[in-house]
Amino acid sequence: MFAKLTDINYPPADTTMIQVENLHFSYGAKKILNGLNLEVKAGQVLGLLGPNGAGKSTLLTILCADLEPSEGNIKIAGKPLGEYQRKELARVRAVMPQRSDFPFAYFARDIVSMGRFCYARSERSQDDEKIVETALAACQVDHLAEREITQLSGGEQARVTLARVLAQQTPIVFLDEPTAALDIAHQQRTMQICRSLAAAGACVVAVMHDLQLAAAYCDKLALMQNGKIISHGTGAQVLESERLTKVYGWPIETITLEGGRIVVLPDSREKTL
Repeated sequence: MFAKLTDINYPPADTTMIQVENLHFSYGAKKILNGLNLEVKAGQVLGLLGPNGAGKSTLLTILCADLEPSEGNIKIAGKPLGEYQRKELARVRAVMPQRSDFPFAYFARDIVSMGRFCYARSERSQDDEKIVETALAACQVDHLAEREITQLSGGEQARVTLARVLAQQTPIVFLDEPTAALDIAHQQRTMQICRSLAAAGACVVAVMHDLQLAAAYCDKLALMQNGKIISHGTGAQVLESERLTKVYGWPIETITLEGGRIVVLPDSREKTL
């Protein structure tokens, strides 16, 4: 479905693409991440889950090299994160932030084209125009290509930003709440894109709040609380009713249907808070 977007040399399946050891991060005296360890492999979609303030977005920001950790070791594609030059890192990982600020009224096509800047004056720039067009189509924003980004809805802006990430063609993809502003059809399509990238050999890490989507599309889940990963594994291993109820502070039931599909059911009855 997205073959033209994934026509790059990905590492062999199960290659460790992200390795985090004893990661700490603080804002002043406030600890945000506390001794966190994580490993993510090529061909996987990892969902980072947890309540607000658990440290998910902070972890992703550090992995993107946009924040310096207070302590710990991080390797990206086998190389210490701190040893990357910016252009080299841009060819290894692409980032979709939780919020994108657009200070100028760029056309949507221009935003997507920015994903190709790291390949300027290299052999990989030869197909820039075709790659941009394919990315626009994959995210169903090709009809918005000549619209100014500031005139688009939040959901449309998010899809244009995802198209920029796809156009960057990196073996590692970081997504911070990629489905938050989307309707149900585009939520599903976004997660299908993640699955297609992983099937081609990419490593995808996504911060997610929708436990149902995470259960349906992620190979592995990492449930965070108070700056730590308290459970890491498959959906069946992580999404246990008692654990989710405790972590989120709300009654949550999970049911495994025939075929292994997991249904997440928060209690909708009125609670005394």
